[in-house]
Amino acid sequence: MEKSLSRRKKSKRKKIIIVAVAIIVLVIAIRMSFKDDKQITYSTIVAERADLIQEISATGRVEAIESIDLAFENSGRVAKAYVTIGDKVYSGQVLVVLENLEETAQIAQAEATLAKNKAKLAELKRGVRLEEIQVQEVKVTNAETALEDAERKLIDELRDAYTKADDAVRNKTDQFFDNPQSPNSKLNFVTSYQLKNSIESGRLLVESILQEWIVSLDILTIGSSLDVYADEANQNLAQIKSFLDNVGLAVNGLISSSDITQTTIDAWKLDVFTGRTNVNKAIANITAAEEKVEDAKSDLALAEQELTLKKSGTIEEQIIAQEAQVKESEANIQYYQAQLKKSIIRSPINGIVTVQDAKVGAIVPANTTVVSVISDGEYQIEALVVEADIANLEVGDVATFSLDAYGDGETFRAIVVKIDPAAELLEGVANYRTTLQLEEEDSRIRPGMTADLDIVTAERENIIVIPQRVVIFKNSLKLVRVLREGGLVEEIEVETGIIGNRGLIEIVSGIEEGDVVITAIKD
Repeated sequence: MEKSLSRRKKSKRKKIIIVAVAIIVLVIAIRMSFKDDKQITYSTIVAERADLIQEISATGRVEAIESIDLAFENSGRVAKAYVTIGDKVYSGQVLVVLENLEETAQIAQAEATLAKNKAKLAELKRGVRLEEIQVQEVKVTNAETALEDAERKLIDELRDAYTKADDAVRNKTDQFFDNPQSPNSKLNFVTSYQLKNSIESGRLLVESILQEWIVSLDILTIGSSLDVYADEANQNLAQIKSFLDNVGLAVNGLISSSDITQTTIDAWKLDVFTGRTNVNKAIANITAAEEKVEDAKSDLALAEQELTLKKSGTIEEQIIAQEAQVKESEANIQYYQAQLKKSIIRSPINGIVTVQDAKVGAIVPANTTVVSVISDGEYQIEALVVEADIANLEVGDVATFSLDAYGDGETFRAIVVKIDPAAELLEGVANYRTTLQLEEEDSRIRPGMTADLDIVTAERENIIVIPQRVVIFKNSLKLVRVLREGGLVEEIEVETGIIGNRGLIEIVSGIEEGDVVITAIKD
């Protein structure tokens, strides 16, 4: 009976397990049934044709197309300042001038030299006339006469030099000697032993010099070798001057005593001074006379040479040489004119003066900005374009821009004319300086204004466009999900073009107009 009860309990437990499993299976089946019946929904758009514009936004600043700082190459004093800040100037207008009297005089002198050289060239090309030869012969004769006069003057100075030396020694100093012209001449006042010996031996030497000198001068004529006589005179005068210097030293050292009064000493000093002065003058006169003789010789040689040339007629080499002189004179004028231009600042453009630091009378250093000029009404915009946009930017792209001064309601147009190849780092981001030129002048636009730019980098007309966000990337491929009939979803590879405004992108190939493109999937 107990076994029967046990079998009934086991049978009941088995039935419970089977029922529980059946219930679980039923629940799973129900859930699976509900899952299969649930619908997946899609957000879609239709690929359509439209016009697309690709733009870059940037901020820039209005600047003058030309902004030029002007300075002098050389320093100098300001003579004239013709403009002030804000003045309108034209190209070539004189703005500031330094004092340039020296340059002006040099130009005038160079022009005079050029005129003389041109006249001589014309004369050479014309040839020499008989009258010119006769005039030159007269010049030679005059030069010969001048040389003879100079030689006679030199002879006179040589003889006068002897006279002055003789007087200085035999009249002015012999009063200090006993037996002055004899070999035993002795100084008759007391001085130092060494100086006394020098004076006494000097007196003996100059006596010999004077005796030989007068003999030499007695045979001096206009035909003599005057340079030899002049050298002899200079040597003699040097010896006599040395002797007189020693005598003067001794006399100036005398002190009045019972043997020599101060009056006597003063008289002696005056005599020695006079003798020394006359000898020095003789030396100077001979030197001057020699120079006149040499000048006269040079003048005669030149006159004779010119006479020879005139008699031989003009040769081709002379004309060529004179033409070279003319060219040299012309080059000198050009050089001095260039120097003169360096003292004048002219405006290189039509514009407006923005800096003027030149004050009349002030010294201006070289290479220091004195005047600045910006172009008048011709402005450009300098903007920095970030690296991400620079690949789409090209010279010639058109931009519209607004100015902060006038708000978004006023827009203007400009064209990209330059893109710098080198990047500038701004807060760690690479930017490229881009220059845009205004399409039209507008008096409202001024340098320094901030411009907000929209630069059109590409335009497409009647192309297939879709939102850029629906393009997905798989394994380096660009894909778009297209919803086909019957709910079939197909991933299609596409080729894209420009990215335009409103977040749209150009589809070059892959899908056609009218295709239903999935933008989002909802479970």
